[in-house]
Amino acid sequence: MTAETASTTGSAPTAPTAGATGGAAAPLATNVHDCALVFEGGGFRASYTAGIVNVLLDQHIYFDYVCGLSAGASHTVDYVSRDRVRVRRSFIDFATLPDKGGLRSILRGKGYFDAEYDYTGCIEDGYLPFDWETFSRNPAEVAFQSFDGATGETVVFHKRDCTDAETMATYVRMSSTLPGFMHPVSLGGHRMFDGGLGEGAGIPTVMAERDGYEKFLFVATRPFGYRKTAPVGAYRQLLERARVRYPVLAQALLDRWARYNIALEHMLDLERQGRALIIRPELMPVRSTTQDAGLLRDAYLLGYDQGVRELPRIRAFLFGAPDAGPAPTREEWLRDLEADARALAQPLDAPTVDPLTEEVGEYVTLG
Repeated sequence: MTAETASTTGSAPTAPTAGATGGAAAPLATNVHDCALVFEGGGFRASYTAGIVNVLLDQHIYFDYVCGLSAGASHTVDYVSRDRVRVRRSFIDFATLPDKGGLRSILRGKGYFDAEYDYTGCIEDGYLPFDWETFSRNPAEVAFQSFDGATGETVVFHKRDCTDAETMATYVRMSSTLPGFMHPVSLGGHRMFDGGLGEGAGIPTVMAERDGYEKFLFVATRPFGYRKTAPVGAYRQLLERARVRYPVLAQALLDRWARYNIALEHMLDLERQGRALIIRPELMPVRSTTQDAGLLRDAYLLGYDQGVRELPRIRAFLFGAPDAGPAPTREEWLRDLEADARALAQPLDAPTVDPLTEEVGEYVTLG
């Protein structure tokens, strides 16, 4: 199975296009042509980086090429659809649905995260619609990857593979499926898992490099100095036992820490060469499995605040000067900020999460 055949060989849904365009609307414009926008995964740590995504959208900074994996795959497609409301809601509002995550979801037989609802169900029932029309009109290329649990192959999905909103959402789900925590989807008869297990081990820049890019804006979910460590204790014993039935998947989980650190060092080399700007969280107040909507909302606001303060660096890297490049009018920016403030002021009812389940989830998840 190859990336080129991903959309035709698998079992992704082929329902009629959601929000399909009639082909008459003009394509949107982009203004960053020589640099790839890259989103790291990290589960609900993406609530923080969602704030940075929306700063880019608010500032009308539009890239030709966007890639990511796991939670970063969600950021990728939401950024290209230019839907700042969906960017924010994707990593806050689901925590207000007690049946869609945590212990209740497990008891319903849906896994720690109800992936079927989180990716396609929420589009189908209108809880979190996807703007397929804008996504289709946007000329930006997208890429996100998944991991074949049987062969160990990294499968990359591009925009051309996404024939409709449901198919796209299914591929994003494949890029985000945490072993043991989310029910996997099959593609060509093979179960697909989180793209962080594949090439790059969680650093998505490899996709942009393969597609010819040499300059990168990398939005990270880990702070400066972070490194992964080898699995130990009960978790390592679990993986060793899993080798019997799932040799490829277990091995990928066992050695991911080392592969991630190698890929991260390459990213740091690019930064030292001036070819990459890495936006790292100054403070990460949530974990990959956090289900407290109030904490996730706070993380979003912290990320947005950092994104605003990073704008001079971002503009200098992309456009040559701290005040260069596109910008909204004052009225446009105030409108967006006021819309955010109204939405975030609404009360949120967060489900109770079993602390032990969250502790295990933080160690196992692939962010």
